[in-house]
Amino acid sequence: MTWRPDRPAAAGVVLAGGRSTRMGRSKAWLEWHGSTLLHRAAAILARSVAGPVVVVAAPGQELPPLPTDVSVVEDPVEGLGPMQGLAAGLAAVADRAETAFVCSTDMPFLHPAFVRRVLRALPAGADVVLPVARGFRQPLAAAYRTSLARLVDDLLAEGDLRPGMLFQHCEVVRLDDEQLLADAELARSDPELESVVNVNSPDDYAVARERPQPGIVVEHDHRPRRVRAATLGAAATAVGLVLHPDVVVTLNGDRVAPDERLPLVAGDTVTF
Repeated sequence: MTWRPDRPAAAGVVLAGGRSTRMGRSKAWLEWHGSTLLHRAAAILARSVAGPVVVVAAPGQELPPLPTDVSVVEDPVEGLGPMQGLAAGLAAVADRAETAFVCSTDMPFLHPAFVRRVLRALPAGADVVLPVARGFRQPLAAAYRTSLARLVDDLLAEGDLRPGMLFQHCEVVRLDDEQLLADAELARSDPELESVVNVNSPDDYAVARERPQPGIVVEHDHRPRRVRAATLGAAATAVGLVLHPDVVVTLNGDRVAPDERLPLVAGDTVTF
């Protein structure tokens, strides 16, 4: 993906090591329109930031295929929850980025506009941007200073396993729905803030999977068409095109590889 000025020089961290107790199976492997939930989350972050993207896995956890250039780090200790994953993820990118957007695997409607909005809200002197969206705090859809890795490790050593404990020890900027949607791009692309919707149970997953795919514009042979497609492969199929390495593709004006699993979001324009 070509770097653009609207892509913050931040990292992306996806936490994949949860036990998925309510789901009954690994969320990372759940199918999502020809891809997986984990692949989509990692690729959405890769679309959203200019820095590295890492997936944090549990020790020995098997993961589905990931986008090119997305790396994997393992929690050093299993079973300590998202705080342990947060510490591992922030530490993994601290030498390459000052800030990181951290999310969970199970957010199929995460939009790059949401990621960028949250990252842009992190002022000098603050440590965390915590969305309080749709009535709930969203610590796994938030921006963190990567330098917090050591503080998180210290809290874990003291037995503090809840993200809320971290917020008591650092400077936190909170963004409610109105503040989030003051961003014109986010208000246009995700007015209901569905970026923070997650899937915790089989019923959640079934309902989310049945929803219409994002509405996008596909330009092919100089003819724009409005279609619904969650991936580049689905967009190509919609216009009767078979993707192969020689197909030239642009996404919102940027040249991208013809990867059929590349995630698309509402408002995208794809040109073949």
